[in-house]
Amino acid sequence: SFDNSQLCSCGADKTVVLWDVATGQVVRKYRGHAGKVNCVQFNEEATIVVSGSIDSTIRCWDCRSRRPDPVQVLDEAKDGISSVKVSDHEILSGSVDGRVRRYDLRAGQLYSDYIGSPITSVCFSKDGQCALAASLDSTLRLLDKETGELLGEYTGHRSTAYRLDCVLSEQDTHVGSASEDGNVYFWDLVEGSLALSLAVGRSVVQSLAFHPTLPCLLTATEGHVQLWREETFQPEGDNAT
Repeated sequence: SFDNSQLCSCGADKTVVLWDVATGQVVRKYRGHAGKVNCVQFNEEATIVVSGSIDSTIRCWDCRSRRPDPVQVLDEAKDGISSVKVSDHEILSGSVDGRVRRYDLRAGQLYSDYIGSPITSVCFSKDGQCALAASLDSTLRLLDKETGELLGEYTGHRSTAYRLDCVLSEQDTHVGSASEDGNVYFWDLVEGSLALSLAVGRSVVQSLAFHPTLPCLLTATEGHVQLWREETFQPEGDNAT
């Protein structure tokens, strides 16, 4: 959550779990999904937890109430939900049915863009104008959020079987993707050219997160979580690259 007081998690046991960070205790368990839950995210105020499941639904849970049922169920997807992201008034989702869906909660509108290949990850650009989608055809696509226009395609990584993360850098200058070949790739957002290939491990790099304001990157592979920074950023004696 925004104040670091709570964590939300999800799992193959079909549950969404809310945790208290200070005590490590489970605050609440939400049951309602009919299958494995792939992704979970707080809204900005950490009052709602949004979860996406292999059961093709997105469910919104109220953290403040004791009610066991979701406050909203979004069931437009025709296949499993692989990724959800939440802005102050939108829910962005990627589905195995090959569609990126954006729910505008203020306007009560659903916008859908067909990619064709199963989506593994979606994210908003920092300026809120674009959506980035990764899919199993080893391609990232940058879409104009309002019109759905394809603004850029980025290739060179390998993504054919796993649910891999995609990211945008802290200033929207670069597009990044995890890869099944043990590397992380970054492209110049405007030019589409490969800017960096980072050797992270020997097998699949599954998870990727960019710091919201600093040029820092977290990667996860083979049970290792690594923090990457520019060399000029390093304090002396630090092993991070």
